[in-house]
Amino acid sequence: IKLINDCVEHLRQEAIKKGLTIEADSSPDLPFIEGDPFRLEQVLVNIIGNAVKYTPSGGYVKVITRALENDVMIKVIDNGIGIPKKDLPRVFDRFHRVDKARSRDLGGSGLGLSIAKEIVDAHGGKIDISSVVNKGTEVRIILPIERSEGEKE
Repeated sequence: IKLINDCVEHLRQEAIKKGLTIEADSSPDLPFIEGDPFRLEQVLVNIIGNAVKYTPSGGYVKVITRALENDVMIKVIDNGIGIPKKDLPRVFDRFHRVDKARSRDLGGSGLGLSIAKEIVDAHGGKIDISSVVNKGTEVRIILPIERSEGEKE
């Protein structure tokens, strides 16, 4: 899907500067997703950008996209610093920051994931996250496929 590849390319230079490997792996036969491309881009740039931001040099960020029965699944996987288990239930809360010192060092308002969740919810999708400290994080976004014969990107 062009939008996903564009988002990965948008963040490629930042990843390279940090010494990261970044790759997109999308099925060639992905169905189209109904939705606002600008808002979906905002979600992807935020999630992929977080993966780049919180992955140390030598790490990787992978964006894997697959078709499911009635949906498209986008997984953003990294081997970064991870999120403590106690913080996982609150990562989508407004202004929640996992570690204040980390946020101060790397920037961020604590709004990115909550906005991403609002956008995904508004598109009839789901977003969830799993993570292990010092092992990495996986964010899964499930978005419904287009239901009608409309304009396709």
